[in-house]
Amino acid sequence: MPESLSKTTEKAAARTEAPRVAAASLVGTTIEYYDFAVYGTASALVLGPAFFPSGNPTVSSLAAFLTFAAAFLSRPLGVVLFGTIGDRLGRRQALVASLLLMGVATVGVGLLPTYETAGLLAPVLLVTLRLLQGLSMGGEWGGAVLLAAEHAPPGRRALYASVPQAGPSLGFLLSSAVILPTLHIAGRDGFADWAWRIPFLLSTVLVVIGLWVRTTVSESPVFRDAAHRTAQAPAPAAESRFPLVTLLKRYPGRLLLGTGAAIGGSAVYYLTIVYSLSYGPKELGIPQNTMLTAASIGAAAGIALTLPVARLSDRIGRRPVMLTGAVGCVLWAVPMYASLSSRDAWLITGAYTVGLMLLALMFSPVAAFLPELFPARLRYSGASAAFILANTLGGGFAPLVATWLNSRWDSPLVLGFYTGALCLLSLLCLLALPETRDHEFGT
Repeated sequence: MPESLSKTTEKAAARTEAPRVAAASLVGTTIEYYDFAVYGTASALVLGPAFFPSGNPTVSSLAAFLTFAAAFLSRPLGVVLFGTIGDRLGRRQALVASLLLMGVATVGVGLLPTYETAGLLAPVLLVTLRLLQGLSMGGEWGGAVLLAAEHAPPGRRALYASVPQAGPSLGFLLSSAVILPTLHIAGRDGFADWAWRIPFLLSTVLVVIGLWVRTTVSESPVFRDAAHRTAQAPAPAAESRFPLVTLLKRYPGRLLLGTGAAIGGSAVYYLTIVYSLSYGPKELGIPQNTMLTAASIGAAAGIALTLPVARLSDRIGRRPVMLTGAVGCVLWAVPMYASLSSRDAWLITGAYTVGLMLLALMFSPVAAFLPELFPARLRYSGASAAFILANTLGGGFAPLVATWLNSRWDSPLVLGFYTGALCLLSLLCLLALPETRDHEFGT
């Protein structure tokens, strides 16, 4: 078969497979974020007293959120490890490995002895497993959006890349769908005693399904073409064996600006989905179910906007949509968290819903925007590094910073000013970056 005809047939097959690849990316990302959301919710509810007992509830909460932040510290190592695998060996191989590692670590948390049983060994093991979870997350996002984007037909790259972007919110909703009934059946005391393990252990079933789905899809055609070109014209000897090192040498500005562009959205997501679930009940006396319900409804609204927003960014560009979301989040951050002072379920739910819908304007197009900033042979490392650094600085440490801020200034308005400042940083970075919609993605 002539080479041109072979390539045409291959591209047609890739377009046919694109929806299945996007679905496979979504399944894996949902499972990964389910695991992360389960830990975040458990941190807010029970892990502090169970693994870091203290007479001071604030100290226990800080310790639990420190273990939450620990996973973000190991994410950059995940970027190096899985970015190297993804840019050199293939996107699919990196994704299968990251999902398997996350599953093992999450189930391990569900099997851990508490401080009362094992003493200091318990928190040490907890932190170790959290570091492994973070290592996995360092490779998950970049691979998931790349596999979907690089299979996408022309003019629909953001649409397909945004499908796994629904994973974080779906993962949170799935975790809530498990945690809320467990809380109801076991009661608060039963959940704190033993039932908190159930959501972690259920991850086993999800991981098996995710691994099966991911091993049935083909490798990215863009990666195969890039690997073929590299084999014919090898990179200069001076180029590092690690794509991230080459990235830091050649594209430091884009990496920093890309990180800044995503940092505000990370803060909105983690302060809403993780921190406020602890802050509302403990500091303001808001019922736990009220906070979980408000966050869940807001997350569902964000999911509903994900694909339409991505399609819009395919038509008018990434920057106009993301800039609109950034401006909205800057303006809405203070009113959103100020709603907590009312302790009114309807007002909080409405405020969170608006906030997470504005977040969708920033979060949906970024799945195509960040990969488009970098060439194909550095794309896994580049997109992953920018997103993971943003998640670490804007999200991983957000609960910790927020806990400290509220220990100094006891008002939910502090959360709004803190979040608004990070969203303003994202706005400025987006203004400094170019439009990428028409970027030649195969190079």
